[in-house]
Amino acid sequence: MIYVLFMTCPTSVEAADLWRLLQRACPEELIQELCRKQEHPFRRGIYSILVVIWLMMYQRLNSKRSSSSAVQWLVRNAASLHSRNACKRVRTARISANNGAYCQARQKLPKLVVIPLMDSLFEELQEHMREVMPELARPVFIVDGTTLRAPYGKELAKQFPPGHNQHGENHWPTLLLVTFHNAYTGLAARPSWGAMYGPQAVSEQHLAEQALQRLPADAIVMADGNFGIFAFAYAVQRTARPMLFRLTLARARKLLGDGRLRPGRRHRLVWRPSAYERRMHPELPQECRVPGWMVACRNPSRPAEMLYFFTTLDLKPIRILALYKLRWSIETDLRSLKRTVGLHELTSRTPGMVEKELLIAVAAYNLVRATIYRAARRAGLRPRDFSFSVAQDAVMAAWSDLSRAATPRDRDRQVLRLVEAVGRARLPHRRRRRSYPRQVWGRGGHFPQRSSAPTQESGR
Repeated sequence: MIYVLFMTCPTSVEAADLWRLLQRACPEELIQELCRKQEHPFRRGIYSILVVIWLMMYQRLNSKRSSSSAVQWLVRNAASLHSRNACKRVRTARISANNGAYCQARQKLPKLVVIPLMDSLFEELQEHMREVMPELARPVFIVDGTTLRAPYGKELAKQFPPGHNQHGENHWPTLLLVTFHNAYTGLAARPSWGAMYGPQAVSEQHLAEQALQRLPADAIVMADGNFGIFAFAYAVQRTARPMLFRLTLARARKLLGDGRLRPGRRHRLVWRPSAYERRMHPELPQECRVPGWMVACRNPSRPAEMLYFFTTLDLKPIRILALYKLRWSIETDLRSLKRTVGLHELTSRTPGMVEKELLIAVAAYNLVRATIYRAARRAGLRPRDFSFSVAQDAVMAAWSDLSRAATPRDRDRQVLRLVEAVGRARLPHRRRRRSYPRQVWGRGGHFPQRSSAPTQESGR
């Protein structure tokens, strides 16, 4: 059995619980059952399913992000990944350093097996990483969307068509990704994705409805104005989950009608779809409605601006505003996913591999979040007080030592060292605002376009 998959996620109070957590999240019996259902052979060789998943996580968190870096790590640490009855090449330390076998194993890795394993991992981490507000006693999940770019390939360009602008067609296939993140711990549920352009393009709201089913049953759903529409509010209501949506000014005025709502007040109302929303969503039932409160608050940073919210939470406006301030966390989470973990530019060239790369990259991101959570619990701070980038570097620095730990005592000592290293990655707290305005560098100059006709000098 492999234990290193969870060596970087001390989510429970005691480090000794890591092995039991792994057994619950990804037991060998579950993998065998999934392989049997999908008619996929259960391999016990060098590149078993869990080994391939672990190597793909290592590859994603590694700064180089190449398959050769993952294979080189396996060559040096294969004995720690396999049981005693491993194959002869593992026992005799004669694993090939070529990455051909690893690439083939990644291609053969069935997506329908990866999905339930990643969902099981999320459920186990969510169970141990429960941070809630005292008056709510519920986890809060924030939804947002972003775009990803993939390398060009005929299949990818067909399934995820490139976009276009005033200069013509783009070259890179573009994916639209929607994900839910825990507002306190940063833990990410399995995202949904689809085409952003072309005839099969999907909206962020439609993808959010798909991802909604993967949240904990007691989760509160928080969204910005882009998701503050009736169709998504009705979808959340059907799952019996509370919601907090910011509304655009036009939609808020439409719901209030002729009435006005003073700042710091709330108004009980029943949200019904407009004629336009019924045309855009003909699947809505005739008598559908969403009861809740309309809340008005002044923007703390811009007193002249009004913020309007729709919520089913029975909270005072000041508490609604404090809760909504957590929404900015998903912006930094998406930055960590795209820039630090490197999802802004995918490396796979087929739709199947792109989907597996996405799933395992989010799982690797969650492992780093788990280490941050453990360090925050030990320091008595919030998980949001720590740098994700520095924590990822600490995880990668400790990866090999955690894998080579021979005894539970050694593993606990290495986990404690990792938690202490992450605990030193605290973000600075500014006591006052910047003394200079924030500005953006201007766009650089462009080289002139090369002429297709040869010049007189090039013809000499």
